[in-house]
Amino acid sequence: MPHPARQTVTLHDVAAAAGVSLATASRVLGGSSRTVAPGLRKRVLAAAERLRYTADASARAMRGMSDSLALVVDDLTTPSMAIMVAEMERRARTTGAFVTISATRGDPARQLETIRRVRALRPRALVLTSGRVDGDALSGRLLAELRAYEQDGGRVVVVGDTDLPFHSVGFDNHQAARRLGRYVAESGHRRVAIIAGVRGQAAATARTVGFVEGLRAGGVAEADVRIVHCAMMSREGGFEAAQRLVAEGRRGIDAIMAANDLIAVGALRALRQARVAVPEDVSLTGFDDIGPAVNVTPRLTTMALPIAYAGAEAIRLALGEPGAVTHVTVEGRLVVRNSTVERPAPSG
Repeated sequence: MPHPARQTVTLHDVAAAAGVSLATASRVLGGSSRTVAPGLRKRVLAAAERLRYTADASARAMRGMSDSLALVVDDLTTPSMAIMVAEMERRARTTGAFVTISATRGDPARQLETIRRVRALRPRALVLTSGRVDGDALSGRLLAELRAYEQDGGRVVVVGDTDLPFHSVGFDNHQAARRLGRYVAESGHRRVAIIAGVRGQAAATARTVGFVEGLRAGGVAEADVRIVHCAMMSREGGFEAAQRLVAEGRRGIDAIMAANDLIAVGALRALRQARVAVPEDVSLTGFDDIGPAVNVTPRLTTMALPIAYAGAEAIRLALGEPGAVTHVTVEGRLVVRNSTVERPAPSG
């Protein structure tokens, strides 16, 4: 037997039940920035709860931009992305914005389709987080879709490497990796393997280039730097890549640099299984400084990125006052722990 439809409760009903004006009820329940006296606010919220009032988001979207904020990300399963999205959601919530999150696996076609669907909801701002967002992707259709959304009154913020003409927050992966590479070289290491992650992935590529430059600046010969890739930017990818290095006899390698902390953790497990001691036999470094970096033994030397800060900056740009396009670059910080040691200078 079907349930009877629940009677629609309007904002007028809530205002009447709370004994306040319609304008006051709208300010409390509509996310207005105008201040409402605490007593009146409490009465409105109590009346709304008692009447089971739900704002008609679709109607509000038809009138103009909604109070929602859309986050479009590559992958929600990685610890670094979880940290960033959690901070974004927390910051947005303090402004009264409702957050929706969609994952695209970094595929431009899925990004385009997701943005098209999100536009129909008319969010106040759209934050696109990806390793690389290219203005020429899909023959320029991605850029055109974002421009159309902006022309409708929305705001676009890109987190990641991009050439798009919108607000952006980027990580200086190249220079941070260069500093880490130089540290490894100046610690006396002379034969280094780099587990570079997925071939062609923008952030991993920038880090690999930076590692090599830093190692060379610190005195390591380019011929003594070996680069290997793995199928995933994960523990499993790092484990498999390190297994290959071990199977090939390591060729005198005295340090391994991983494109992120998860890869380093996987490599550590493979080295331990092969009875290769870290850092006594091989030093090991990561990148990002996420939780696993300090939850393994030995704890990882790594390049710490302020991931939560980047998320907060993205929301600040998304919900701030109108102004010129702003590009924020976030730098890394070297954190030395006990997965690396100083190597003695070669004799002779």
